[in-house]
Amino acid sequence: MSATPKLRLGGTDVTRIGLGTNRLTYTPEHIAFVKGAVAAGVNVIDTAHTYTGGESEATIGAALSPIPDGCVVATKGGWNGGRAEVLEAEIEESLRRLQTDSIPLYYLHRPDPATPLEQSVGAIKKQRDSGKIRHVGLSNVGVEEIERARRIVPIAAVQNHYSLSERKHDDVVDYCAREGIVFVPYFPLRGHGGAALAEIAERRHATEADIALAWLLARSSTMLPIPGTLSLDHLRENLATPDIKLSEAELDVLT
Repeated sequence: MSATPKLRLGGTDVTRIGLGTNRLTYTPEHIAFVKGAVAAGVNVIDTAHTYTGGESEATIGAALSPIPDGCVVATKGGWNGGRAEVLEAEIEESLRRLQTDSIPLYYLHRPDPATPLEQSVGAIKKQRDSGKIRHVGLSNVGVEEIERARRIVPIAAVQNHYSLSERKHDDVVDYCAREGIVFVPYFPLRGHGGAALAEIAERRHATEADIALAWLLARSSTMLPIPGTLSLDHLRENLATPDIKLSEAELDVLT
């Protein structure tokens, strides 16, 4: 286990803590927050077509258009179906909301049981080939699905639910590390860390969230958590977690 300060995501060197935006709404305060987040050093911002009824994407578009060089805005589509026509329509809407002609990273939000994965990924590849998407990701998938998708298009990132207390995707984390694919855990702070987390946090004069994020960064060399917040103070605290170097003994007891 090792924590490094930067990762290569879709051809861009990025800080290993991103920002989740599933609570952003289209208000002047939240537009200002997104601008402040980028100024504070965030360069991975994660959203989705479905978040807050589209307001999350629209807020990011209003704050950042044009998307700054070195900033990866990632969005997702296909939550409500993975047919080509659904994905194509959602991509067009995401482009409009984000006020861009090319989305840096686009995830299939989840496989559609009614649509072969290859058809959904093929539809996204078509949009990538046209230049509307630069890099492709997958969300809520297992190793077998990642391998099937990679036969169609390179996969830059995988986003699954994962945290100190939610470990069902350990195999996906390890696969992504071996293959050089960025693993983006969503809800990285959800759940409970137990007495060991509390004890380590108290001894280090840190918060339990700080230690949980530090553990994630040490868990895999390609890990990039996206904790959600609407507070610049919390955001700055999250961005400082790569400086926390947990000992092997601490990692062992947490793991």
